[in-house]
Amino acid sequence: MTLYVLALLIGVIAGLRAMTAPAAVAWGAHLGWIPLAGTPLAWLGGNIATWIFTALAAVELITDQLPMTPSRKVPPQFGARIVAGGFSGAAIGFAGGAWIVGAILGVIGAVIGTLGGAELRGRLAKAFKRDTPAALVEDVIALGGAYLIVSAVS
Repeated sequence: MTLYVLALLIGVIAGLRAMTAPAAVAWGAHLGWIPLAGTPLAWLGGNIATWIFTALAAVELITDQLPMTPSRKVPPQFGARIVAGGFSGAAIGFAGGAWIVGAILGVIGAVIGTLGGAELRGRLAKAFKRDTPAALVEDVIALGGAYLIVSAVS
């Protein structure tokens, strides 16, 4: 049951920051917290995948601050979050032999995170009267949440 909740929550993280969830899962696999050896996602714990996903997550954290960045709710952005959530949820699901359920829960979490995150950020931006502090709060939630989720898998 716990893995199901974690798969859902990593999907929520993907909804907040699409590349943070796969980067966190890659680091979890790399550190041995998420047992992916012998699965089709075993490559995720390798050095190359871990650093590529980390670089993509870092770029996303920077580009999210730019005014020209499109809304997370437009189809390409929303789709990327759904894919990232499903992928990351599947990786967590493999730890319990339930990757399909993990993927489904990751997708559901990504939808929740995308829509809920947009609403939260909008409210925070209104309260701060600026978007940047709201975006930074969301970054902290995404990064901290991803760490807590991935470290809880082991």
